[in-house]
Amino acid sequence: MATKQEQRSEDTKKSILSAAGELFASKGYDSVTMREIAKEAGCSHTTIYIYFKDKEALLQQLALPPLQALRSQMDAFSIQSDKPEKILENISLTFIAFCLNNRNMYDLFFSVKSVRVDEKAPALEINQARNELFGKLTDALQACLPLEPNDDRLLTYTRIYFFTLHGIVSTYTHSEETVEQLLERLTSTFRTAFEVLLSGFRQRE
Repeated sequence: MATKQEQRSEDTKKSILSAAGELFASKGYDSVTMREIAKEAGCSHTTIYIYFKDKEALLQQLALPPLQALRSQMDAFSIQSDKPEKILENISLTFIAFCLNNRNMYDLFFSVKSVRVDEKAPALEINQARNELFGKLTDALQACLPLEPNDDRLLTYTRIYFFTLHGIVSTYTHSEETVEQLLERLTSTFRTAFEVLLSGFRQRE
């Protein structure tokens, strides 16, 4: 059982993370200072550095666990015996649902401190996770196309596909509809978009 001091320490850390998430979502990552986060969390501006050395550390703590959970969901689809097209569709819909469920944190999860999707060894763990997600999408798309994994066209097509997914999410980031309402109303349209993209890629080949 945790001691009172350990529990207080854990509560302080949770308060800091919660405050950082709220401020990043409302004001933007670049606009928020560590001092502001400490004030919102109810601790001193020196105490916050006991737990997190900088905003980058807070970013990683906030974004990494959800991104890793999304990767696990995609992994589960990848080992199914469904047709490649169905696996690609499931991965795509899961990505959209994840982003819409995290609308307030969407930019933080995918854009802040991001690097190129084809960078092999990003310095930040969060970018490793982001690029692994892109890699899962690449694998799923490659299984549907007559292309080798190292073909430059595969990277181009995956980027186009990825742009489309992000475009869908961005369109509904500020929607007043719930995720359930959006998916019920638009999933058939999303599926058609996936089919059209895949058909276009295949036609080019």
